[in-house]
Amino acid sequence: MFVSEVSSNHARDLERCLHFIRRSAEIGCDAVKFQLFRIDDLFAPEVLASSEKHRRRRAWELPTEFLPELATCCSESGVKFGCTPFSIGAVGDLEPYADFLKVASYELLWDDLLAACARTGKPVVLSTGMATMVEVEHAVETLRSSGCEELTLLHCVSGYPTPIQDCNLSAIATLRSAFECSVGWSDHSRSPVAVTRAVLRWKAELVEFHLDLEGSGAEYSTGHCWLPHEIEPVIASLRQGEQADGSGDKVPAPVEMPDRDWRADPSDGLRPMKSLRATLDE
Repeated sequence: MFVSEVSSNHARDLERCLHFIRRSAEIGCDAVKFQLFRIDDLFAPEVLASSEKHRRRRAWELPTEFLPELATCCSESGVKFGCTPFSIGAVGDLEPYADFLKVASYELLWDDLLAACARTGKPVVLSTGMATMVEVEHAVETLRSSGCEELTLLHCVSGYPTPIQDCNLSAIATLRSAFECSVGWSDHSRSPVAVTRAVLRWKAELVEFHLDLEGSGAEYSTGHCWLPHEIEPVIASLRQGEQADGSGDKVPAPVEMPDRDWRADPSDGLRPMKSLRATLDE
């Protein structure tokens, strides 16, 4: 499952949001995820009082009134609508519209938010960037005890961008073994190698990646956002690879059938089979 993360690249523009959804569907995504926050609910007053940089992030807020149209567009485009709530109130705002909820790495320690997401009964995706196994275990217990029945953990490195040598993709297997749930990769590397390795070697069941449309989004300059033409061939290659998996039954493939009689006959070790040799004399 591939999930494009719009993050704060939407510019509070509804048409741009809808373009993100349609473009994500075109490049092969299964879901599109937005973020719902209010800066005054996200940062402590001391931070906002002292940091103009953080105050400017009010321009990154997704208008709540967009939610119905985003959900409708996702449905019409054949993709799921996901969103990250950054407050308890945002969980309530999203409940009528979102197909799944995502808890960001920075909120992993917030039990009340985890419990609120779980109580909606919707699937929950949890990113685990910066967390220890003890912290992840507590978050998983909180979600499950609060009613979460469909949980996906994402191994995540909260570095923007993440150097490939820091991806530690084998942690995907660690999380799967410890918690017996779906596990995936939240990508900040912008590396085709990392995404491909996460899926093929470590069996990531969900890959989330940050997307921008053309490089003008608020977060693109940080270096962790893919452009559509960059991620589309990665998704296409992995989808095409699925066709080669087959059934797993060890039986002759249709393409092999014409050559079966040309194998060495067990009686004398010569090709083809004696039954075919007999027809050659006719």
